[in-house]
Amino acid sequence: MKKNNALTQARALTLPSREASLKREASVSHFWNSNRKLLEDAWAEWEIENKDDILIPDETLLDPRLREAINEAWENPEKENAVADLWEEIIPGVYSAQFFDLDRLAEFRNYLEAVSNSQIPKRAPYGIQLNRYGIMLDPRSEGHLAAPNFQKFYTDIMNRFMRPIARLLLGTYGYDNQTFGFSIQYNPDKDRDLYAHTDASAATLNININLPDEEFTGSQVDFHDKTTGKTVQTIFKPGKAIIHRGNVPHATHPIISGQRSNLVVWLYGDRMQIPRGNTSSYGSFDNTTHKIDMQETITARQRWSIPSALKDTFAPF
Repeated sequence: MKKNNALTQARALTLPSREASLKREASVSHFWNSNRKLLEDAWAEWEIENKDDILIPDETLLDPRLREAINEAWENPEKENAVADLWEEIIPGVYSAQFFDLDRLAEFRNYLEAVSNSQIPKRAPYGIQLNRYGIMLDPRSEGHLAAPNFQKFYTDIMNRFMRPIARLLLGTYGYDNQTFGFSIQYNPDKDRDLYAHTDASAATLNININLPDEEFTGSQVDFHDKTTGKTVQTIFKPGKAIIHRGNVPHATHPIISGQRSNLVVWLYGDRMQIPRGNTSSYGSFDNTTHKIDMQETITARQRWSIPSALKDTFAPF
């Protein structure tokens, strides 16, 4: 009998139950770890099988102004202020900008829909209150989205975009070698909200992937300004991203109608190290003077560089 290919074998697997996953039973990790190579091969076969029908995600999906500023800064880091100018400060340590190109966002959503319909086992982000309906994105995570083209896109987002932006706006240099990511959905009938919390990250980039005609009500995000004691409320708009220090308290209001879909990616240091104490552990970016106030001076060239250390295997959940 002809041996089944990886895609067929992967689709025939029986996933651990939600209850077992929430309890973090040993059998769950064993399932994902023992099938890791099979699932990676299945995703590669899935891409080949659908090469004429699915998108190859790349940075052209992103906002043209952001791409242009980023690419110019990589060529000449002294031009990094053009990147900073695209980000609006919400409160200290929290910034917002257009991230995805609205004209291309539907293509990316169609790609994610194809991923969802692939019938390849995927692990949801168990371990936090919400996101039982999302997907793990980072290779350090069990059951992650291992499609090779997606992983190249994800790596480019982290290395070429998020890390230098976080260093520029938040001063995360030295605490950003490692990456983590997952997708989320807020839906009135599923995961509705998220209580006030901080992230186990040096920096969090939260990107909305709703299409312009996908409206929702509720699901506002509160950010607490520890310097003033005030809370600022913001609403995600299609293709927009919010980048913030992980230690900024934030919460999501219940969604009332519609659905909100986001990609969430984190940066932190080796062995999950993050800055401790108050915000002075970070840099402070001033949009007027375009200067970085840090405990030690980091050059523009250092900000626009990729860490040489290998990825470790530590994951927050």
